[in-house]
Amino acid sequence: MLLLNKFPAWLSAFTLVLLTQEPVSTSEVTACGVAVDPPANIEITDPGFLGYLSIHWTRPASLQNLTGCTVRYQLRYYDTYEERWRSVRTVKLTYDAQFDLEKPVKVRILTVLKCACTNGTEVQGEETEWVYTREPTGVAGSGIRDFHCVYYGKEYMECTWESGPVQPPNSQHYLYYWHREMDETKECPEYIALPEGRRGCRFPRESLLEFSKFNLCVNGSSPAGSLRTAYFSIEVQNHVKPAVVSSVHVSETDGGLKLDWSPPSGRVPEHCLEYEVESSTAMENGKEKQERMVFQNLVHTSYGLLRGVESQKTCFRIRSKVNMYCADGGIWSDWSQTKCTEDEETRYIPAWKYLSLVGLVVIGIGILCLSLWILKKICIKKINKKDALYTLYKEKVNKTMPTILSPIFK
Repeated sequence: MLLLNKFPAWLSAFTLVLLTQEPVSTSEVTACGVAVDPPANIEITDPGFLGYLSIHWTRPASLQNLTGCTVRYQLRYYDTYEERWRSVRTVKLTYDAQFDLEKPVKVRILTVLKCACTNGTEVQGEETEWVYTREPTGVAGSGIRDFHCVYYGKEYMECTWESGPVQPPNSQHYLYYWHREMDETKECPEYIALPEGRRGCRFPRESLLEFSKFNLCVNGSSPAGSLRTAYFSIEVQNHVKPAVVSSVHVSETDGGLKLDWSPPSGRVPEHCLEYEVESSTAMENGKEKQERMVFQNLVHTSYGLLRGVESQKTCFRIRSKVNMYCADGGIWSDWSQTKCTEDEETRYIPAWKYLSLVGLVVIGIGILCLSLWILKKICIKKINKKDALYTLYKEKVNKTMPTILSPIFK
């Protein structure tokens, strides 16, 4: 548990820095005869949830005895994952927010006062900013790179990485994760190991939580010292990659084509999928025409289109992705197998054409057999007639010729 052993020292240093930078206790902004000072005793603590920090403060001393007024606080913090400031107003004295611990932690806060003596308008005090930058530890250049996660069909997730440009011999990486339904961080349930070392982690579906921050941290150890720590925060529903679209069929209709397919296997609901169809048509002039079309909210997994007069052969392939109604992002699946209009297995022949073809074959065989039978009968009759005439001729000759010559005509 290399990472967890380092947290207490990091927590103490972080809290100490903020507590020693007390804000100015007075403000030039006043209301109802009192100064609207910034909140006091601001403290940021790290409970060990991989960047999910707690911000605490107390009511300013100038407003402690003020009655009949509403005191709120406007907190702004810089989201380094999305590179923008986020703002919240609250009457509470605490707020939890996600930070990237590899980058500076920036927090701004002010007091908002609303009283009867302000005629119901809000008076904002001066904003105070705190910035904390943690000094990096570990071997320089040893932090991992190319970290990415893929949630395959909502059945399991794999997060993989590459080692840093500097990797000391006999290094070992460790991954830890946390989400809001966990009491503490946990280590990777199943590492993906390659001959050169650990290069990923496989998460079963039961260990994941959608529509919530899923925090990850990868650090490591080596005989040369600890490796640089890298922090990540994702939402797993935005990393879903559906399985390959299966059972693609192309059929010919009157003047057009019809494309049918089956939804990919897995746990992604059908209504959450959008499809991209890529077509490639060979024209009579030897050129090839390519098109891509994206379809959302399909009631049936089929698509019909007109067939060009000059087209000779059209091939299709399909892939899918989670649509915008079920996630803020997604990963396209791999392309399906290519199906073409000239493939025998995909060419559509109506049932009545099959029956007509079978009927014609049967009639042809029947006519051939009847012709052979008639020809045989005719040949037999001719042979029988010839034999009868020859027999009568021999009898006539034997009667009229002398006995001595009869052997010649036998």
